[in-house]
Amino acid sequence: MTLAKQDERAAGSEEGILRSSGDKALLIDGKKASEVVLAEVTIDAASLIAQGIKPGLAVILVGENPASQVYVKSKSKAAQACGFHSVQYDLSATTSEADLLALVDQLNGDPAIHGILVQLPLPAAINATRVLERVSPLKDVDGFHPFNAGLLSIGDLERALVPCTPAGSMVLLDKAMAALGTDLAGAETVVVGRSNIVGKPMAQLLLSRNATVTIAHSRTRNLPETVGRADVVVAAVGRPEMIRGDWIKPGAVVIDVGINRVPGEGLNAQGQPKTRLVGDVAFAEALSRAAAITPVPGGVGPMTIAMLMANTLRAAKLSRS
Repeated sequence: MTLAKQDERAAGSEEGILRSSGDKALLIDGKKASEVVLAEVTIDAASLIAQGIKPGLAVILVGENPASQVYVKSKSKAAQACGFHSVQYDLSATTSEADLLALVDQLNGDPAIHGILVQLPLPAAINATRVLERVSPLKDVDGFHPFNAGLLSIGDLERALVPCTPAGSMVLLDKAMAALGTDLAGAETVVVGRSNIVGKPMAQLLLSRNATVTIAHSRTRNLPETVGRADVVVAAVGRPEMIRGDWIKPGAVVIDVGINRVPGEGLNAQGQPKTRLVGDVAFAEALSRAAAITPVPGGVGPMTIAMLMANTLRAAKLSRS
């Protein structure tokens, strides 16, 4: 299933993904949307398994980063729920780069494994770029390999494995545009953020849909003015509530990719200061101006794992050719 087909199928089923917030913006529910994608992946995986191919995902965790442990556990659990062959490698923080590369080579040659995910960040002693580029492009379900980045840059979505967060953002954006009775063709879109993981691939996906795309970032001159002309704003700059509500054009669609932990109020059960998650957009301010917006948490975040499963399924299908 190509990214375009994933978008089409997810956009064809509302399932309560957009909900009213009163007189304010429609809220785009990423949790509901992810459930739709995962249900479709599970059905397609069962069909593939019946043909003798069971999608296989290998996840590699190096070290004991608590956040990484949570993410890896969630990914492995989702893979099992989809009916995949799922394996997880928990390596010590002292694992050498040579040993990690040897494991990647082993998985590259394993026909039961269709997707390889190396959880980031890696220990400082390991060159992450070298490791990610060692993963076979055909098993690069994170979409980080230069080969897949190149396919995306030339618009070859039939073969490219697209980074999961931008792919999930596109599904949510399609839902919002459909609900508002418009589409991306010709729309003025601004992506705030230029990372290889989100900003740049997001811009390429928008271009593939005939949007007019501007890539902005923290050093863009007159950033409020740039954001203010956009019909679609994708915020992926990694700064809490950097994009203020009065920057948003009335009626714009806002996809907030940011997940930032900031101080909350009071103390938790352990007596430590509470924290809360916010996006890159000042949500409460933007709510009265945007036509539709993703909340944080519960917006783009759940889509990332769902699209990882969709990429693993695609890689398994591509392995037949």
